[in-house]
Amino acid sequence: MTSIRTAITSLADMFAYPLRHSHYLELVNPLWTEQELKARVVSVWDDTADTRTLTLRPGSGWRSHRAGQFVRVGVPIDGKRHTRTYSISSAPARSDGCITVTIKAIQGGRVSQHLARNVKVGSYLPLGEPQGEFVMPESMPVHPLFITAGSGITPVMSMLRSYVMEYEVIPDVTHMHYAPHALDVIFGDELQQMQAGQPHYHLHKYYTRASEQAASVHFNPAQLEAACPDWREREVWACGPASLLDAVEAHWAAAGLSRQLHVERFRAKVAAMPASGVREGRVFFAGSQVAALSDGCTNLLRVAEDAGLNPAHGCRMGICHGCNTTLVSGCVRDLRTGSLIAEAGDTVQVCVCAAVGDVELAL
Repeated sequence: MTSIRTAITSLADMFAYPLRHSHYLELVNPLWTEQELKARVVSVWDDTADTRTLTLRPGSGWRSHRAGQFVRVGVPIDGKRHTRTYSISSAPARSDGCITVTIKAIQGGRVSQHLARNVKVGSYLPLGEPQGEFVMPESMPVHPLFITAGSGITPVMSMLRSYVMEYEVIPDVTHMHYAPHALDVIFGDELQQMQAGQPHYHLHKYYTRASEQAASVHFNPAQLEAACPDWREREVWACGPASLLDAVEAHWAAAGLSRQLHVERFRAKVAAMPASGVREGRVFFAGSQVAALSDGCTNLLRVAEDAGLNPAHGCRMGICHGCNTTLVSGCVRDLRTGSLIAEAGDTVQVCVCAAVGDVELAL
C-alpha cells in the first residue's frame, strides 16, 4: 500500500509541476498540505485577564505529543511570519485530535499580544512538531513535586490532565504554584476542581502581591518543608520565571539533589555580563544588505527584527538552532555562557548572542 500511495503521489506531482499536488490541496483545505504543518484555531478561551487558550486542530502530518512538551507556533503579522514556542497545555490523549496552547500576553510582546488578543476562530497558523524533554518518565511510577509560577503552569497542566484522562486518578502529587493574585491563577477553576475531587492531589497556592509581606511569599525553604516534608524523596518538575527557577536550582544543589530536578525555562539563562565586555557597534547583515546599531547587550535576533528583517528562528532561547547563521567577521558573545565567538565561519545562534563591537553576519 505504501508503494502504491508513493506512485500515485509521484504521478500527481508530475501533473502539478512546477508545484506539488499538495499545493493545490492547500487551496481546498490548508490542513491537507504536506508542504508545511498547519493548525486551525477552533476555539479561544480567556483564562485570565491577560491569558488566552487557543484550541488548535493540527493538519496532516501531526504526531501526538508527550505531556510537558512544547510546540513552535507561526504567526503572520503585517505580512511577516514570526515564530514563538509555547508549551502544549492539553493532554496527549484528547479524543478530538486537538491540542491547546495557553498564551500570556507579555507587555511589549509583539507575538504574544497578537495571539492573546487578535487571533480569531477559523485562523490557520503554521505549527512545528512537538519537542522538549520536560516530560514524565514512561517506564516507572513517580510521586511528583510540581513547582510552578505564572504561565509556567502550562506544561504541568498537560501532565495533570493526562493523569486524569488516562487513569482518572491523580497519584500522590504535591503542587506549589505562585501567582500575583488569586485572579491571576491560570486554570484556577480547574485546579480547584482537581483539588476537591482528587484526594491525592495537594495544591498549595501562594499570592506574591496580595499583601505587604509579598517578599516572604516567594519560594523559600520554610514553604517547601511545610508544603512537602518529603521533598527530598520526590522527583521535581519546576517551570516559571527565572527568579523562581534560580532559587529552586540553588536549593536542590545545596541539598545535593540536583539529579532529581527537572527545569523548563521559557527564556535562556543569561550569564553575568563582564564590565569591560559590552561594546556598542555596527552589525551588517550581509545576506540582506542591511546594517543596524547594537548596544552590545541585545541579542542579534532582536537587532535584526528591529532593523526590519524577519530571520528564521524558533525557540528564541538557543535550543532549536533554527536561527543559526555564519559569522563573516567580528566577534559575538554567547549571552548564556559569556564565551566569545570570533572566528570567521563559526556558527552563531542569533537568539542568544550579542555583538561585541562591529560584526558582519551572513544573515
